[in-house]
Order: sequence, then C-alpha cells, then structure tokens
Amino acid sequence: MSKEIISTPLAPQAIGTYSQAVKVGDTVYLSGQIPLDPETMEIVSGDIGAHIHQVFNNLKAVAEAAGGDLADIVKLNVFLTDLGHFVLVNQIMAEYFTEPYPARAAVGVAALPKGVGVEMDAVMVLRNEYY
Repeated sequence: MSKEIISTPLAPQAIGTYSQAVKVGDTVYLSGQIPLDPETMEIVSGDIGAHIHQVFNNLKAVAEAAGGDLADIVKLNVFLTDLGHFVLVNQIMAEYFTEPYPARAAVGVAALPKGVGVEMDAVMVLRNEYY
C-alpha cells in the first residue's frame, strides 16, 4: 500500500521534519497541531480557549484536505501543559464533535513547541460507500 502526503494552506505548514498528514489506504494520520494561524504562522492571540479553538480548526482543515472531516476521527490525542484546562477542552470539543465521540487521551506535558499550552494529533478513517 502506498502512502499519500496530505498538505493544505488552510492549516499551518510543518515547522519541522514532518507532513501535515499521511494517508495510507483509508486511514489518515494527522500530525500534531498547535494554535498557529496558517496565514501568519504566528500563535493566535487570546486565551487558552482561543488556542483550543484554533487547534480544532487546524485539525479540521487537514481532515478536509484528506477527504474527510472531524466526524471521521477515531482517535484524538490532547497534550496540555496544564491539565486544569481539561474541562475546557471537553466543553470546546463538544462544539466540534458529536456522538459517537472518538477515542481520546489527554496527557499532561512539561512543554510544547513555541511555548503553547495545547497540541492535538489524530487518526482518521475515511468513510466509503460501503459503510
């Protein structure tokens, strides 16, 4: 099976040696997204809530570029430098996802790229006409 690199200008360009996403068969592996504005490549202004929204918007853009949407995400990993924001992640996630929700992990970390407080990556399985 071959792999296809997914890239879109509607999400931040990679800031390292990785692709925005890689598609293998009907599975898409979305790289970690931080709250970067894809046009300026700067961290969006605002509080952690604004940052969480931007991360979901970035994931959405990559999912759509791969031919899917957030409803196709089967596994979401959330990395937070302050697990006190866990409840806020849940509240905001409910604006982007409906049941059945994807499997998810929330992990407290010491630091993230560019000093941000949140990063998320995901695995998506594209739906087809057979299911």
